[in-house]
Amino acid sequence: MDINIKNMVCQRCILVVSQIFERAGIEIENIQLGKVKTTDEVAPDTLEQVDKSLKRMGFEIINDSKGRLIESIKNITVDYVYHHSGESKMNFSEYLTDKLNLDYPYLSSLFSSVEGTTIEKYMISLKIERVKELLVYDEKTLSQIAWELGYSSVAHLSGQFKKVTGFTTSYFKKLGEQNRKSINDV
Repeated sequence: MDINIKNMVCQRCILVVSQIFERAGIEIENIQLGKVKTTDEVAPDTLEQVDKSLKRMGFEIINDSKGRLIESIKNITVDYVYHHSGESKMNFSEYLTDKLNLDYPYLSSLFSSVEGTTIEKYMISLKIERVKELLVYDEKTLSQIAWELGYSSVAHLSGQFKKVTGFTTSYFKKLGEQNRKSINDV
């Protein structure tokens, strides 16, 4: 049985969701961002209890096709921002179209109508949160961060960062963790 889960955006999410399913006595065949595949069908009352447990942890089961598609768009975007280095980046609209096998104008329109923001703005928000994370870690230069996230230049990254956060990258670095958001809150 395939079960789609909202707000699964990282490896820790996978761990938490798998623990919830295990506590409910449900055997998982496969789990990945946004999806759990169980070995057997799950009784409706058990699924309802799992959904309640998931909601307490900030997740929930998605039952409608549009909701599943929106979560797929979000998960693919998170994966793209966090796991694709600058050298291998392709045009994101083509990447998303290839992954979902649907036209980008349809995906963009659906996402905007449901989320109240564009896919592009969502991606920018994710990138800025990733920049914040990398600035706090202080292991990479701004040039390395710009390259890793596919910015054309440090100036482009810095300008976008200031536009979104209101801070320069150097000022944010001094502030530290206090102004970061969870991916779920983007």
